[in-house]
Amino acid sequence: MLRRRGAAEAGAIFVKVDRLDGRASLYGPAPQYLVEEAASERLFAPVLVEVPAVQIEDRMRRELKFDSDLWLMEIEDRAGRHFLPLARDSSVEL
Repeated sequence: MLRRRGAAEAGAIFVKVDRLDGRASLYGPAPQYLVEEAASERLFAPVLVEVPAVQIEDRMRRELKFDSDLWLMEIEDRAGRHFLPLARDSSVEL
């Protein structure tokens, strides 16, 4: 569901994944150092993971003060699945 429409040409995209049990995760634009120059798709990185949903709402209120052009999507999934392309930090062993 689209919760907030931002600027079409410049708004950052955030995705909240609500597990419907009071917990949620937030994903935002991947830091530039994690994005390869040749990457053709938008990549995301976790911002907050499995926290009380109210923490995500607080974080997004602060983000809006900084960037009023942002977009906010929300996914409701009990398993916490988001299907987002995540940037991978090559310095971290998985």
